Amino acid sequence: MAYRAMTRIFVESDLAPGVTLQVTAGQAHYLLSVMRMKPGDTLAVFNGRDGEFAARIAESGRRICTLDVSESRRPQQSDGDLWLCFAPVKRARLDYLVEKATELGVAELRPVVTERTTVSRVNLERLRANTIEAAEQSQRLTVPVLRAPVSLADLLADWGAGRRLVVCDETGQSPSIAAALKDIAGTPRAVLIGPEGGFADSELDLLRRLPFVCAVGLGPRVLRADTAALAALAVVQAVIGDWSAARSR
Repeated sequence: MAYRAMTRIFVESDLAPGVTLQVTAGQAHYLLSVMRMKPGDTLAVFNGRDGEFAARIAESGRRICTLDVSESRRPQQSDGDLWLCFAPVKRARLDYLVEKATELGVAELRPVVTERTTVSRVNLERLRANTIEAAEQSQRLTVPVLRAPVSLADLLADWGAGRRLVVCDETGQSPSIAAALKDIAGTPRAVLIGPEGGFADSELDLLRRLPFVCAVGLGPRVLRADTAALAALAVVQAVIGDWSAARSR
């Protein structure tokens, strides 16, 4: 028999057996109109703190849905400590990037404004909704932290020296990512992706001088910024990340 995941939603409320909570109007529409659930049906709820619980739809109305929380399904666990720092790209591709980075296990998302960044505004509310939906779909127990945009200079000025920064270098002058990652296994890490036009020479010079930076190449082809970000995250997770762990059900 094929495995079918239980419908699950993210909530802000504390979770424990016996808790009753009311979901948002948007979640009520999703459960009652899209999923066609009704009182007595069961779903899973999580809040990023207390683990995942089973819940039963107790009451429903036009835009109201109340849940009774019952037993724990999975205890809270970490989704790792991998960060993605990225120069924002155009809306559709940015939405896709944030969604897929969440599915790939990123713990923190940090928009970074570089010299050649062309996107001037980032809708954090929309991106937050994308991360929540992706976390629900991918069976995560956490939702990535989404930071406000900062300049590259400010990002580097506040950087903790114990976290290695994997910088994707499009110039072809850095070692391959798979080879370079073996030297930073076991340390907290982040991936930095530049804008569509690439990093300015002065930015690359600055980055290469920093002791916590590991500059890497992503092969012989020129990749879009969003493609490069997801490719780098996949290699990190496969080589030194959590892809060796089995998926819990």
